Amino acid sequence: MGLFKDKSSSRGRGLTLFKEVKEALKAEKILKVSGYEVKLAAPPPSLRKGCDLAIEVDLMGQAGVERVLRQNGVEFDRIVSIDTEELEPLRVVKVTDFGDSMMVRAGNMKVAFEKATGIILNVSGGGCPDVPYLHLELLNKKITEAPRPCELGFTLCALMLDRALDEGVRIYEEARG
Repeated sequence: MGLFKDKSSSRGRGLTLFKEVKEALKAEKILKVSGYEVKLAAPPPSLRKGCDLAIEVDLMGQAGVERVLRQNGVEFDRIVSIDTEELEPLRVVKVTDFGDSMMVRAGNMKVAFEKATGIILNVSGGGCPDVPYLHLELLNKKITEAPRPCELGFTLCALMLDRALDEGVRIYEEARG
């Protein structure tokens, strides 16, 4: 039932919009468990309904997505088509290569690590109260051995840092072959 596998049969892409971050996070988990391939995205400012997170879906499965969310009590605003350039969602995860180090940004959270060793050089961003704690827990640890931020904190910052760490691990391991 994966929704991003055959783009040729797709009517297009859509964003599921939410008023609260907790509902977007709940929806992502439920949709993945239900077999949908979804991506966390940041809606463009013109579509935001109070929440800076949205779920990107294939519109071919819109009815099924809506049904799964309703059956599971997930409150969402609506699903909108984003097949025009001005409605392109902002990518939640971005990577910057500094030569000897990499920085991975997810939302407002950033993790920087040394490419040769995988040692985390810095954790920054966000405004949540657990950011200093997350920084201390990850700093100077190897990216593949660092504790999971989503298990250490309970905020959007912890979640976004977890996404950044995941991407950093993927990049580091891919470079190692």
